[in-house]
Amino acid sequence: MKEQTKPYRGAAYDDVFRTLLVDCRQLIIPVVNEVFQENYSGEEEVVFSQNEHFLNQQDGRQEKRITDTSFTIVGVERRKYLMECQSRPDSSMLIRIFEYVTQIALDEGELDKERLKVTFPRSAVIFLRSNRNTSDRMEIQISTPGQETLYEVRVMRLSDYTLEMIFQKNLLFLLPFYIFTHEKHFVEYEKDAGKMETLREEYKYITQRLDELVEQGKINTIVCRTLMEMSIKVVENIAIKYERVWKGVKEIMGGKILEYETKTILREGRSQGACQNLIHNVDNVMKNLGWSLDEACRVVGSSSEEYQSAKEILARE
Repeated sequence: MKEQTKPYRGAAYDDVFRTLLVDCRQLIIPVVNEVFQENYSGEEEVVFSQNEHFLNQQDGRQEKRITDTSFTIVGVERRKYLMECQSRPDSSMLIRIFEYVTQIALDEGELDKERLKVTFPRSAVIFLRSNRNTSDRMEIQISTPGQETLYEVRVMRLSDYTLEMIFQKNLLFLLPFYIFTHEKHFVEYEKDAGKMETLREEYKYITQRLDELVEQGKINTIVCRTLMEMSIKVVENIAIKYERVWKGVKEIMGGKILEYETKTILREGRSQGACQNLIHNVDNVMKNLGWSLDEACRVVGSSSEEYQSAKEILARE
């Protein structure tokens, strides 16, 4: 078994999660519907909050923590959510979530004379890996003098969803992480070409379904490309020791990406609105992830040349 030489980055899954939220923010709405049993149409506005918080420590120091994301969905009413992504169960997760939600609540608290009003966001964790001991909910018990309350943290386990369920429920946000459901079979795929071909066929099916969604106007080419790009990034990390696996999936997804050529994105970007959207997406990636212009453009399925061209088009209009 030949190992690839590129270094593994443990933060890659966090990067993918945040990139999807920044560039494909509407895709998080069906996930919220599934986890919290909401009934959003998908047309609601998704507004992000700051993901950096400074927590006061007992020794007086301030420690910076970065949440995966907190956001508000603006529908009939405004509801705030905190969504965390975990590659595996972690006993300290509840501690971190409690730190996050209390700081989020405090950041947006209202002080009226002798009363401080704080509102905790609805919280959930997406577990990319899970086992029989992974619960479908977690709780934080809060005791105050004379009163106790339970703060619920919902759990979404990727292993609970088949590929068909992901498309039926419109949980496209999960697609880049779908390879996690195959992780236990990597050794078999590496040794058995027939079994590896089954995995390849599954990813051909994914690209076919995404193509259909683009043709139906349910997603645009930028969202489609982002899902494919992020799928490649995840498989290159999770299957770092299994060359046949990551090369096989990359060949399918990467080949399809080439069909979404620069001219396609440019054609969609001729209108003022599309140019503004491209610039907004690239700027968000650079701001939130600290990536360079070229990296941010690549993630949204564009290039620095297109980015500059969009700016020139807006300047002329």
